[in-house]
Amino acid sequence: MSKPVEKHEWFQVAEAFEASGLTQKEFSAQRGLRLSTLQSWVYRRRRQRTQKAPAVRLLPVEVSTIAPRSPALLEVVLASGGRLRFPMGADVDYVVRLVTALGR
Repeated sequence: MSKPVEKHEWFQVAEAFEASGLTQKEFSAQRGLRLSTLQSWVYRRRRQRTQKAPAVRLLPVEVSTIAPRSPALLEVVLASGGRLRFPMGADVDYVVRLVTALGR
């Protein structure tokens, strides 16, 4: 095999190794590669993959003012349109469990 010289080509070789089910030693012997070179590019590809930021899921939020006469409330509006109101200081874990259960 002629040796790929560009980074994206080496990443393709590392990806082919990952999909092959072979050991690094077996794969490099079949492709005519130095084992240390394959190991280096597999490591780089894995490191680059783990350094990417995880996907972030954002939800729309509407902030409204509270009338001074009203007690402070936490209001959750469900996708179905239902509204849940909790006094400030409510147990957040309870609110999360309740909203999750209602969302099912």
